[in-house]
Amino acid sequence: MNNFFTTSFLVGLFASTIRMATPLVLATLGEAFSERSGILNLGIEGIMIFGALAGFVTTYFTHSLWLGVFAATFSGFLFGLLMAFLSVTLGLNQHVSGLGITIFASGLAYYVYRAVIGSPTIPATIKAFDTLKIPGLWKIPFLGPILFDQYALTYIAVILVIVSGYIFFKTSFGLSLRSVGENPEAADAVGVNVYKMRYIALMIGGALMGMSGAFFTLAQFNMFIFDIVAGRGWVAIALVIFANWIPSRVFWGALLFGGVDALGLRLQGTAINIPFQYFLMMPYILTIIVLIFIARNASYPSALLKPYRRE
Repeated sequence: MNNFFTTSFLVGLFASTIRMATPLVLATLGEAFSERSGILNLGIEGIMIFGALAGFVTTYFTHSLWLGVFAATFSGFLFGLLMAFLSVTLGLNQHVSGLGITIFASGLAYYVYRAVIGSPTIPATIKAFDTLKIPGLWKIPFLGPILFDQYALTYIAVILVIVSGYIFFKTSFGLSLRSVGENPEAADAVGVNVYKMRYIALMIGGALMGMSGAFFTLAQFNMFIFDIVAGRGWVAIALVIFANWIPSRVFWGALLFGGVDALGLRLQGTAINIPFQYFLMMPYILTIIVLIFIARNASYPSALLKPYRRE
């Protein structure tokens, strides 16, 4: 038990918490953009899986990690565009459209991997991102290795939290976005193009989801494996409710979920005689608990799940 309270254990745990939270921050911000416009994007899991594949394959052949990040982000942008066409232009059921995209995107990712990489005995690998040490700051005792020795994508995720909060609450675009998600009829009456706003929100959201998927293959791991996202897209949907669609709360909520995930992984390396499957279950149990206690009282955007037709 004393091993839990050593400085090295705590530094490793807190640093891992931030890293594990990174894809959740990006994916949840993407979902927040979508839902703020009134569209529930259940395609998030599939978009993340395809983003992971697009980032890996691009990097595998070009040897450029940043090209991989761009490819993953762009693939998410395209799936966001597809979701917008189905749910906004055609007005199809958002649950069915999103689940269809998840099935399509994940199946396509696995097919493309088999077609391009094949089925090697040893999985294909790339040179993944190294952590980026901030000069001078990473040597600060205790806090330095936790806050200033992270992946570049982690720093980007933190910046995007700040930028998203500013966009949502300090810009005319954010006001229009929130009004479209709350009362599209009133927004339309004052000159806001509801369809355009929802298209933009879904494409931004999809891009962030694709970038989130890239984190798994380009930073956390150095390969693409089946079920690499492991349900974290669904966790992000619960997390956006937990955060009440507010970017700053997304960050703290992602740290909570990431901390549970990191703790489970750390405990697997201890002498505790508990089957590792219980540790793997911890983030998903927390997701269920969050939905039970928070979902009922959450302040959902009023127009969420309601297709808009201009009369």
